[in-house]
Amino acid sequence: MIWSTGLSLLVGLSIAVALIAANDPGEILRLLLETGWGLLGVLALNGAQIVASALGWAPLIDDPRRPGTLALVRMRWIRNATNALLPVVQAAGELVRAQLLLRTGVAQVKVIASLAADLGAEMATQIVFSLLGLAVLLLIPHGGGGSTLQWAVIGTALGAAVTGVFIAAQRWGLFRLVERLLPGLAARVGWHSMGALTGLHEAVVGLYRQPRRLWKSGAWHLASWLLGVLETWAALRILGVETGLAEALVIESLGQAVRSAGFFIPGALGVQEGGYVLICALFGIPPERAIALVLVRRLRDVLLGVPGVIAWRWEVATRRPASSASPPASPRREPLHER
Repeated sequence: MIWSTGLSLLVGLSIAVALIAANDPGEILRLLLETGWGLLGVLALNGAQIVASALGWAPLIDDPRRPGTLALVRMRWIRNATNALLPVVQAAGELVRAQLLLRTGVAQVKVIASLAADLGAEMATQIVFSLLGLAVLLLIPHGGGGSTLQWAVIGTALGAAVTGVFIAAQRWGLFRLVERLLPGLAARVGWHSMGALTGLHEAVVGLYRQPRRLWKSGAWHLASWLLGVLETWAALRILGVETGLAEALVIESLGQAVRSAGFFIPGALGVQEGGYVLICALFGIPPERAIALVLVRRLRDVLLGVPGVIAWRWEVATRRPASSASPPASPRREPLHER
Protein backbone atom coordinates (compact mmCIF):
# COMPACT_ATOMS: atom_id res chain seq x y z
CA MET A 1 0.00 0.00 0.00
CA ILE A 2 2.82 2.41 0.87
CA TRP A 3 4.61 1.57 -2.39
CA SER A 4 1.47 2.06 -4.49
CA THR A 5 0.72 5.40 -2.82
CA GLY A 6 4.31 6.53 -3.35
CA LEU A 7 4.22 5.49 -7.00
CA SER A 8 0.95 7.30 -7.66
CA LEU A 9 2.35 10.42 -5.96
CA LEU A 10 5.47 10.27 -8.14
CA VAL A 11 3.42 9.85 -11.33
CA GLY A 12 1.11 12.72 -10.42
CA LEU A 13 4.00 15.01 -9.50
CA SER A 14 5.75 14.18 -12.78
CA ILE A 15 2.63 15.08 -14.77
CA ALA A 16 2.22 18.36 -12.89
CA VAL A 17 5.87 19.36 -13.40
CA ALA A 18 5.71 18.43 -17.09
CA LEU A 19 2.60 20.55 -17.61
CA ILE A 20 4.20 23.56 -15.92
CA ALA A 21 7.45 23.14 -17.87
CA ALA A 22 5.58 22.92 -21.18
CA ASN A 23 3.45 26.03 -20.62
CA ASP A 24 5.74 29.01 -19.96
CA PRO A 25 6.72 28.56 -16.29
CA GLY A 26 7.97 32.16 -16.18
CA GLU A 27 4.52 33.49 -17.07
CA ILE A 28 2.89 31.16 -14.53
CA LEU A 29 5.21 32.49 -11.82
CA ARG A 30 4.46 36.09 -12.82
CA LEU A 31 0.72 35.46 -12.57
CA LEU A 32 1.09 33.96 -9.10
CA LEU A 33 3.23 36.84 -7.86
CA GLU A 34 0.64 39.35 -9.06
CA THR A 35 -2.26 37.83 -7.12
CA GLY A 36 -1.46 40.13 -4.19
CA TRP A 37 -4.07 40.75 -1.53
CA GLY A 38 -6.75 39.21 -3.72
CA LEU A 39 -5.57 35.85 -2.43
CA LEU A 40 -7.14 36.73 0.92
CA GLY A 41 -10.55 36.74 -0.74
CA VAL A 42 -9.91 33.24 -2.08
CA LEU A 43 -8.91 32.07 1.40
CA ALA A 44 -12.03 33.63 2.94
CA LEU A 45 -14.34 31.95 0.42
CA ASN A 46 -12.70 28.59 1.04
CA GLY A 47 -13.17 29.15 4.76
CA ALA A 48 -16.87 29.71 4.10
CA GLN A 49 -16.97 26.38 2.26
CA ILE A 50 -15.42 24.65 5.26
CA VAL A 51 -18.09 26.13 7.53
CA ALA A 52 -20.92 25.05 5.21
CA SER A 53 -19.51 21.52 4.94
CA ALA A 54 -19.22 21.28 8.73
CA LEU A 55 -22.85 22.37 9.09
CA GLY A 56 -23.75 19.66 6.57
CA TRP A 57 -22.08 17.07 8.79
CA ALA A 58 -23.71 18.24 12.03
CA PRO A 59 -27.27 16.88 11.50
CA LEU A 60 -25.86 13.40 10.90
CA ILE A 61 -24.10 13.11 14.28
CA ASP A 62 -26.92 11.41 16.16
CA ASP A 63 -25.44 11.66 19.64
CA PRO A 64 -26.21 14.03 22.56
CA ARG A 65 -22.47 14.61 22.98
CA ARG A 66 -22.17 16.16 19.53
CA PRO A 67 -19.73 19.09 19.80
CA GLY A 68 -20.57 22.67 18.88
CA THR A 69 -20.28 24.37 15.53
CA LEU A 70 -16.77 25.74 16.00
CA ALA A 71 -15.43 22.32 16.97
CA LEU A 72 -16.97 20.72 13.87
CA VAL A 73 -15.57 23.48 11.66
CA ARG A 74 -12.12 22.81 13.14
CA MET A 75 -12.46 19.09 12.41
CA ARG A 76 -13.53 19.74 8.82
CA TRP A 77 -10.63 22.17 8.39
CA ILE A 78 -8.17 19.56 9.66
CA ARG A 79 -9.77 16.93 7.43
CA ASN A 80 -9.25 19.14 4.36
CA ALA A 81 -5.69 19.92 5.44
CA THR A 82 -4.66 16.28 5.79
CA ASN A 83 -6.30 15.34 2.49
CA ALA A 84 -4.50 18.16 0.69
CA LEU A 85 -1.03 17.96 2.21
CA LEU A 86 -0.26 14.49 3.55
CA PRO A 87 1.20 11.95 1.09
CA VAL A 88 -1.72 9.55 1.50
CA VAL A 89 -4.90 8.84 -0.43
CA GLN A 90 -7.63 11.40 0.18
CA ALA A 91 -9.79 9.00 2.23
CA ALA A 92 -7.30 9.28 5.10
CA GLY A 93 -8.74 12.68 5.97
CA GLU A 94 -12.05 11.02 6.82
CA LEU A 95 -10.32 8.82 9.38
CA VAL A 96 -8.61 11.86 10.88
CA ARG A 97 -11.87 13.72 11.46
CA ALA A 98 -13.43 10.53 12.82
CA GLN A 99 -10.56 10.29 15.29
CA LEU A 100 -11.08 13.91 16.36
CA LEU A 101 -14.84 13.51 16.80
CA LEU A 102 -14.37 10.35 18.83
CA ARG A 103 -12.10 12.25 21.21
CA THR A 104 -15.03 14.55 22.11
CA GLY A 105 -16.94 11.63 23.63
CA VAL A 106 -19.31 10.79 20.76
CA ALA A 107 -19.96 7.04 20.56
CA GLN A 108 -17.60 5.32 18.14
CA VAL A 109 -20.31 3.69 16.02
CA LYS A 110 -22.16 7.02 15.77
CA VAL A 111 -18.94 8.69 14.61
CA ILE A 112 -18.36 6.28 11.73
CA ALA A 113 -22.05 6.26 10.78
CA SER A 114 -22.07 10.07 10.60
CA LEU A 115 -19.09 10.03 8.26
CA ALA A 116 -20.69 7.41 6.01
CA ALA A 117 -23.92 9.37 5.67
CA ASP A 118 -22.01 12.64 5.28
CA LEU A 119 -19.94 11.22 2.43
CA GLY A 120 -23.14 9.97 0.80
CA ALA A 121 -24.74 13.42 1.07
CA GLU A 122 -21.61 15.13 -0.23
CA MET A 123 -21.35 12.78 -3.20
CA ALA A 124 -25.04 13.09 -4.05
CA THR A 125 -24.94 16.88 -4.00
CA GLN A 126 -21.79 16.85 -6.12
CA ILE A 127 -23.76 15.00 -8.80
CA VAL A 128 -26.46 17.69 -8.62
CA PHE A 129 -23.71 20.31 -8.86
CA SER A 130 -22.14 18.57 -11.87
CA LEU A 131 -25.52 18.35 -13.63
CA LEU A 132 -26.02 22.06 -13.01
CA GLY A 133 -22.62 22.73 -14.55
CA LEU A 134 -23.49 20.62 -17.61
CA ALA A 135 -26.80 22.43 -18.04
CA VAL A 136 -25.04 25.81 -17.94
CA LEU A 137 -22.41 24.55 -20.40
CA LEU A 138 -25.21 23.79 -22.87
CA LEU A 139 -26.62 27.30 -22.51
CA ILE A 140 -23.52 29.50 -22.80
CA PRO A 141 -21.04 29.96 -25.67
CA HIS A 142 -17.92 27.82 -25.44
CA GLY A 143 -15.21 26.51 -27.67
CA GLY A 144 -15.66 22.81 -27.01
CA GLY A 145 -16.90 20.36 -29.57
CA GLY A 146 -19.42 17.58 -29.18
CA SER A 147 -16.74 15.22 -27.89
CA THR A 148 -16.04 17.49 -24.90
CA LEU A 149 -19.68 17.54 -23.90
CA GLN A 150 -19.95 13.81 -24.48
CA TRP A 151 -17.07 13.08 -22.10
CA ALA A 152 -18.54 15.44 -19.52
CA VAL A 153 -21.88 13.63 -19.70
CA ILE A 154 -20.20 10.22 -19.47
CA GLY A 155 -18.15 11.32 -16.47
CA THR A 156 -21.19 12.70 -14.67
CA ALA A 157 -23.19 9.55 -15.41
CA LEU A 158 -20.39 7.37 -14.03
CA GLY A 159 -20.19 9.56 -10.94
CA ALA A 160 -23.94 9.25 -10.43
CA ALA A 161 -23.71 5.48 -10.80
CA VAL A 162 -20.87 5.24 -8.26
CA THR A 163 -22.79 7.44 -5.82
CA GLY A 164 -25.94 5.37 -6.24
CA VAL A 165 -24.05 2.14 -5.66
CA PHE A 166 -22.27 3.61 -2.60
CA ILE A 167 -25.52 4.75 -0.99
CA ALA A 168 -27.35 1.53 -1.85
CA ALA A 169 -24.45 -0.59 -0.58
CA GLN A 170 -24.63 1.18 2.78
CA ARG A 171 -28.17 -0.08 3.17
CA TRP A 172 -27.38 -3.55 1.79
CA GLY A 173 -24.65 -4.34 4.30
CA LEU A 174 -21.46 -2.61 3.14
CA PHE A 175 -20.69 -1.57 6.70
CA ARG A 176 -20.80 -5.11 7.99
CA LEU A 177 -17.61 -5.49 5.93
CA VAL A 178 -16.31 -2.13 7.17
CA GLU A 179 -16.81 -3.34 10.75
CA ARG A 180 -14.10 -5.91 10.05
CA LEU A 181 -11.68 -3.91 7.87
CA LEU A 182 -11.71 -0.32 9.15
CA PRO A 183 -9.75 -0.84 12.41
CA GLY A 184 -6.71 -1.96 10.40
CA LEU A 185 -6.91 1.05 8.07
CA ALA A 186 -7.34 3.42 11.02
CA ALA A 187 -4.09 2.14 12.53
CA ARG A 188 -2.26 3.49 9.45
CA VAL A 189 -3.03 7.09 10.51
CA GLY A 190 -2.16 6.53 14.16
CA TRP A 191 -5.61 5.56 15.44
CA HIS A 192 -4.63 2.34 17.20
CA SER A 193 -7.46 2.26 19.73
CA MET A 194 -10.45 2.03 17.41
CA GLY A 195 -11.47 -1.43 18.60
CA ALA A 196 -14.61 -3.25 17.46
CA LEU A 197 -17.37 -1.60 15.44
CA THR A 198 -20.31 -3.85 16.27
CA GLY A 199 -23.62 -2.24 15.32
CA LEU A 200 -22.20 0.08 12.65
CA HIS A 201 -24.52 -1.19 9.91
CA GLU A 202 -27.59 -0.60 12.07
CA ALA A 203 -26.44 2.93 12.92
CA VAL A 204 -25.95 3.84 9.24
CA VAL A 205 -29.33 2.43 8.22
CA GLY A 206 -30.90 4.32 11.12
CA LEU A 207 -29.62 7.62 9.70
CA TYR A 208 -31.02 6.84 6.26
CA ARG A 209 -34.41 6.35 7.87
CA GLN A 210 -34.35 10.00 8.99
CA PRO A 211 -34.78 11.97 5.73
CA ARG A 212 -35.04 15.32 7.51
CA ARG A 213 -31.45 15.00 8.69
CA LEU A 214 -30.33 14.01 5.19
CA TRP A 215 -32.08 16.94 3.51
CA LYS A 216 -30.48 19.39 5.95
CA SER A 217 -27.08 17.88 5.29
CA GLY A 218 -27.59 17.96 1.53
CA ALA A 219 -28.67 21.61 1.56
CA TRP A 220 -25.52 22.70 3.38
CA HIS A 221 -23.26 20.60 1.15
CA LEU A 222 -24.85 22.05 -1.98
CA ALA A 223 -24.28 25.53 -0.53
CA SER A 224 -20.63 24.58 -0.06
CA TRP A 225 -20.29 23.53 -3.70
CA LEU A 226 -21.86 26.81 -4.83
CA LEU A 227 -19.48 28.81 -2.65
CA GLY A 228 -16.72 27.06 -4.58
CA VAL A 229 -18.02 28.79 -7.72
CA LEU A 230 -17.42 32.17 -6.08
CA GLU A 231 -13.94 31.04 -5.06
CA THR A 232 -13.09 30.00 -8.62
CA TRP A 233 -14.50 33.26 -10.00
CA ALA A 234 -12.42 35.27 -7.50
CA ALA A 235 -9.27 33.28 -8.29
CA LEU A 236 -9.73 33.84 -12.03
CA ARG A 237 -10.22 37.57 -11.49
CA ILE A 238 -6.98 37.99 -9.54
CA LEU A 239 -5.22 36.12 -12.36
CA GLY A 240 -6.54 38.66 -14.86
CA VAL A 241 -9.17 36.39 -16.44
CA GLU A 242 -12.46 38.20 -17.06
CA THR A 243 -15.13 35.51 -16.75
CA GLY A 244 -18.68 35.47 -15.47
CA LEU A 245 -20.22 33.30 -12.79
CA ALA A 246 -21.64 30.95 -15.44
CA GLU A 247 -18.17 30.09 -16.75
CA ALA A 248 -16.89 29.79 -13.19
CA LEU A 249 -19.71 27.35 -12.42
CA VAL A 250 -18.75 25.10 -15.33
CA ILE A 251 -15.04 25.24 -14.47
CA GLU A 252 -15.64 24.51 -10.78
CA SER A 253 -18.19 21.73 -11.26
CA LEU A 254 -16.22 19.85 -13.91
CA GLY A 255 -12.93 20.58 -12.12
CA GLN A 256 -14.22 19.06 -8.89
CA ALA A 257 -15.38 16.01 -10.84
CA VAL A 258 -11.86 15.62 -12.25
CA ARG A 259 -10.35 15.99 -8.78
CA SER A 260 -12.70 13.33 -7.41
CA ALA A 261 -11.67 10.98 -10.22
CA GLY A 262 -8.05 11.39 -9.10
CA PHE A 263 -8.75 10.38 -5.49
CA PHE A 264 -6.15 7.58 -5.67
CA ILE A 265 -3.33 10.13 -6.18
CA PRO A 266 -2.41 12.20 -3.10
CA GLY A 267 -3.72 15.73 -3.64
CA ALA A 268 -4.87 14.71 -7.16
CA LEU A 269 -1.43 15.89 -8.31
CA GLY A 270 -1.19 16.12 -12.09
CA VAL A 271 -4.80 15.05 -12.55
CA GLN A 272 -6.14 18.40 -11.37
CA GLU A 273 -3.64 20.41 -13.43
CA GLY A 274 -4.37 18.49 -16.63
CA GLY A 275 -8.12 18.57 -16.09
CA TYR A 276 -8.23 22.32 -15.56
CA VAL A 277 -6.17 22.96 -18.71
CA LEU A 278 -8.79 21.08 -20.76
CA ILE A 279 -11.80 22.62 -19.00
CA CYS A 280 -10.51 26.20 -19.13
CA ALA A 281 -9.76 25.77 -22.84
CA LEU A 282 -13.54 25.60 -23.38
CA PHE A 283 -13.65 29.33 -22.66
CA GLY A 284 -10.42 30.34 -24.37
CA ILE A 285 -8.40 30.54 -21.14
CA PRO A 286 -4.71 29.92 -21.96
CA PRO A 287 -3.01 26.86 -20.41
CA GLU A 288 -0.63 28.96 -18.29
CA ARG A 289 -3.56 30.76 -16.65
CA ALA A 290 -5.40 27.47 -16.12
CA ILE A 291 -2.32 26.02 -14.42
CA ALA A 292 -1.93 29.22 -12.39
CA LEU A 293 -5.54 28.76 -11.25
CA VAL A 294 -4.71 25.29 -9.95
CA LEU A 295 -1.56 26.59 -8.28
CA VAL A 296 -3.56 29.33 -6.55
CA ARG A 297 -5.75 26.56 -5.14
CA ARG A 298 -2.68 24.60 -4.06
CA LEU A 299 -1.22 27.73 -2.45
CA ARG A 300 -4.52 28.12 -0.63
CA ASP A 301 -4.24 24.50 0.52
CA VAL A 302 -0.77 25.20 1.92
CA LEU A 303 -1.73 28.44 3.67
CA LEU A 304 -4.79 26.88 5.30
CA GLY A 305 -3.48 23.33 5.47
CA VAL A 306 -0.15 23.68 7.27
CA PRO A 307 -1.80 25.23 10.35
CA GLY A 308 -4.50 22.55 10.09
CA VAL A 309 -2.02 19.67 10.17
CA ILE A 310 -0.18 21.32 13.08
CA ALA A 311 -3.48 21.77 14.93
CA TRP A 312 -4.30 18.08 14.39
CA ARG A 313 -0.98 16.82 15.72
CA TRP A 314 -1.11 19.27 18.64
CA GLU A 315 -4.62 18.18 19.62
CA VAL A 316 -3.81 14.48 19.44
CA ALA A 317 -0.60 14.97 21.43
CA THR A 318 -1.85 17.32 24.15
CA ARG A 319 -5.62 16.99 24.62
CA ARG A 320 -7.00 14.12 26.63
CA PRO A 321 -9.90 12.31 24.93
CA ALA A 322 -13.32 12.60 26.57
CA SER A 323 -15.02 9.44 27.77
CA SER A 324 -17.77 8.05 25.56
CA ALA A 325 -19.10 5.69 28.17
CA SER A 326 -22.21 7.71 28.92
CA PRO A 327 -23.77 10.98 27.81
CA PRO A 328 -23.37 14.07 29.99
CA ALA A 329 -26.07 14.97 32.47
CA SER A 330 -27.10 18.09 30.53
CA PRO A 331 -26.39 17.55 26.83
CA ARG A 332 -25.75 20.68 24.80
CA ARG A 333 -28.58 21.69 22.53
CA GLU A 334 -27.77 24.10 19.76
CA PRO A 335 -30.68 25.33 17.62
CA LEU A 336 -28.20 26.14 14.86
CA HIS A 337 -27.71 22.40 14.29
CA GLU A 338 -31.42 21.61 14.28
CA ARG A 339 -32.28 23.31 11.05
